[in-house]
Amino acid sequence: MNPSPHTQSDLQDVRSAQPSERTWPAVSVVMPVLNEERHLDDAVRHIVTQDYPGELELVLSVGPSRDRTEEIAQKLAASDQRIRVVPNPTGRTPQGLNIAIRASQYSIIVRVDGHSLLPPDYVRAAVETMEQTGADNVGGIMAAEGVTPFEQAVARAMTSKLGVGNARFHTGGEPGEVETVYLGTFRRSALERVGYYDETFVRAQDWEMNHRIRQTGGKIFFTPRMRVTYRPRPNLRALAKQYYHTGRWRRVVGREHQGTLNLRYLAPPLAVVAMVAGAVAGLAGFWPGWILPGGYALAMIAGAAAEGRGLPFAAWLRLPLVFATMHVSWGVGFLTSPPGLGQPKPNKS
Repeated sequence: MNPSPHTQSDLQDVRSAQPSERTWPAVSVVMPVLNEERHLDDAVRHIVTQDYPGELELVLSVGPSRDRTEEIAQKLAASDQRIRVVPNPTGRTPQGLNIAIRASQYSIIVRVDGHSLLPPDYVRAAVETMEQTGADNVGGIMAAEGVTPFEQAVARAMTSKLGVGNARFHTGGEPGEVETVYLGTFRRSALERVGYYDETFVRAQDWEMNHRIRQTGGKIFFTPRMRVTYRPRPNLRALAKQYYHTGRWRRVVGREHQGTLNLRYLAPPLAVVAMVAGAVAGLAGFWPGWILPGGYALAMIAGAAAEGRGLPFAAWLRLPLVFATMHVSWGVGFLTSPPGLGQPKPNKS
C-alpha cells in the first residue's frame, strides 16, 4: 500500500504551529466488531463526540455477527458521514484491523474495540503524547469497570497485580517506554514498516506487533492520560475462555520471538503444574501434596481480602474464584498450546 498523502506533513504541522494557530492532524479510528450489539452504539458515541479539533473518521470492520451488530453499524454510518462500514468476512480481530486500516485515509491510526469506551480527551491526549515523545505507538490504561457483581470482581482482578501482574496498562504507573500498550494510537508509517498486524495471531496480536515495532527501532510509550473504560466478560465461562486463549497465543508469541517470556508470563503455568502435581501426590497417599493446591486457594482468599477493599459484598465473594479462573485458564492455555498454533496451514492441492 502506498503511504497516505498525510504521512509526511501531519505531525510536522503539529510541531511547527503556534498554540493559537495549531493545525491538528487528521485521525482515523479503526474498530473491528463482532457480536457487539450490547456495546457498539455506546462505544461509537464515545468516539464521534471526542473533544478533538482535527478531522476524525471512524472505520467499522464488521464480522459475520449472530446478533444485530451489522444493523446497528449501518444505522450509525447512515447517521454520521464520518463513519464507514467495511466487511470483515473472517470475523477475526487481526484481519478486521488490517481491513479497517487499509480502508482508512489518515496518517494517525487509533485502535478501539467494540466494548471499550473512550474518554472525551483520548484522541487529543494520544496526538499530544505522540508529538512530545516521538513514539510510534502510544497507549494508556485499560480501566476495567463492571456493572454486575461478577463484572465488578473481574474488573478489580484485571486492575490488580495479583490478577494480571505489573503491566502498567493494567495497573497504572508513570509515563514511559514499555513493551506494549492497550489498544494503541499508531503512526501509519510504523504499521507500514512492519507489515501491519500478523493475521496468524488470532490473539496476542497487539503484543506481537508492538514487539516488531520495537525491533525495527520504534518506541512504544505508556501514558496514564489515555484511560479507556473496558467492559469485562459477563460470566465465568466467558472469562475462562478469554484467558485460556490468551495463554495459548502468548506461548505462540514466545515461540516466534525467543527471549520474550519472563516470570510474569510463566507464573500461571508453573502454578498449574505445581497444583496438579500436589493433587496427584495427595491422591496417591502423600498427604503433604495437598499443601500446594490448598495453599494456592488460601492465597487467593487472602489476596481477595486485600484487593477487594471497597467492593460490594457480592462482588467480593466472587473475587477469589475470579482470580483462580484467570490464573488457571491462562496457565492451562499456555501449557496446552499446540506447536502448530499460529503456523500457516499448507495449501491442499
